[in-house]
Amino acid sequence: PFSRHFLTKSSQFLSRTLESPLPPRDPCRGLTGPEGGALDLDCNGAAPPSRGPWCSKPPRRGTMQSATRLTLLLCAAWVAALLYGEMGAYWAAHLSCSWPSASSSSPSPSNHVKVAVIADPQLMDRTSLSLPPGSVALQAAEFFTDLNMRRSFQSVVLPFKPDVVLFLGDYFDGGTYLSDEEWQDSLFRFKHIFSMSEQRTNPHVPIYYLSGNHDIGYSAFHSVHPEVISRYEKEFGPRNFQFLSGKVDFVVVDAQTLDGGATQSKERSSSWEFIKTLSAGNESNPKILLTHIPLYRPDNTPCGPHRSSPAINQRIYSAAMDQGIKYQNYLSKQTSDLLLGLLKPILVLSGHDHDQCTVVHSTPFGPVMEHTLGTISWQQGNLYPSFMLLSAGPRNSTDSSQEVLTNLCFLPKQTHIYIWYIFQFVLTVLLLMFWPTNGLSSLPYVNAFVSFMSSAGADLFPRSKEKDDTEDGEYEMVWDAEGSMHLVKKAVARPPITNADSKTTGRY
Repeated sequence: PFSRHFLTKSSQFLSRTLESPLPPRDPCRGLTGPEGGALDLDCNGAAPPSRGPWCSKPPRRGTMQSATRLTLLLCAAWVAALLYGEMGAYWAAHLSCSWPSASSSSPSPSNHVKVAVIADPQLMDRTSLSLPPGSVALQAAEFFTDLNMRRSFQSVVLPFKPDVVLFLGDYFDGGTYLSDEEWQDSLFRFKHIFSMSEQRTNPHVPIYYLSGNHDIGYSAFHSVHPEVISRYEKEFGPRNFQFLSGKVDFVVVDAQTLDGGATQSKERSSSWEFIKTLSAGNESNPKILLTHIPLYRPDNTPCGPHRSSPAINQRIYSAAMDQGIKYQNYLSKQTSDLLLGLLKPILVLSGHDHDQCTVVHSTPFGPVMEHTLGTISWQQGNLYPSFMLLSAGPRNSTDSSQEVLTNLCFLPKQTHIYIWYIFQFVLTVLLLMFWPTNGLSSLPYVNAFVSFMSSAGADLFPRSKEKDDTEDGEYEMVWDAEGSMHLVKKAVARPPITNADSKTTGRY
């Protein structure tokens, strides 16, 4: 009978203990027994042999709240940075530019032919950055450069709905040194980046291409590798041609063949014959000269307010035995003067320099302005990539002031965006490293900012119920007459509430 009674009481004790909720207090401080002794019980009501994970001290509420605030702060910072860097920057670049007009108050005439001008995409390949072919670093550089140029073209240039797109040369970085397979691969990337198929309003916009030194090389290269010219002309068309937009004749010349040595090559002869034919022809329409290599200008000539790098002076390298030009920054003075004298253009557009430059050439028939466009690629030495919007007057226009209007537009500063990503990443890592020990107090002014936001939030969203301090009171175990245990909260002595403003009232 005694054993049966003991087993019954033990089972009742264990069942009631498991059914009773644990007191909301530090479990490592133990419970108070009926005789006032401290009981160190585990979850089953038995004394554990040693303190284990059950008795580990839970994290402080303030630390958890600080971790939550830090997580929300970092997530919000990254969302804002990515939204601006991947989308907002392109929208801002598009909104900051417009088609040119004769005055700032009047919009661009709707009957003008609108031309978008792009220079020096120079797609990266195995000849770029001295990186091993097929390396991860080179593939990453190609991917992000192509991605940026595609977004710039599709999100900034095409939304202007140009009537004509004009490229000023240098499409592949190592175009003259690539094998046919590599060249075709670069051509596929180029067509993907500058695809017109996504322009739903007018997917058949005419595109005109100039040859650049990275596409066919200079005159000294042609005598050794004439196949680069035929490969270029097969995909991009002739190197010397003319097209009409509105009332303006655009004259495209292969500047790489204009200067040469004593030997008169076939390419050089064909270029000058084309130019002389235009000179003797119809002069009723104004002309715009398009050349990849800029015209000659004296050393240290100022380039205007839009240039971000120092001006580049003339530099010409000739092949041995006077077999042609190996490299040049500008056309020679003799060639430049002859071009201006024969064609008499009202404007010259060029590339090759990778940075913006505006100069005025003095000629017997008046000053001629030349705009050298910067590259569209952020990987070609220019922190401020750009393109140009040009409006050509209609054929029936008689206003000479609106024959040609230009506006230089800048694209997102991708280098600055990536630098900000790196800075924010380093800051995120530092916060995650030092937060567990120092919290947000490791950063200056953060505590003041968080306190201000907390107080502002408390004013805007007041709590409906204040926490009762007695909820975390102490409990004691009490046994009833049947031997069952109950957890009962201890009575807490409250100090008497005094009110200095209260007054005793009595009956008079």
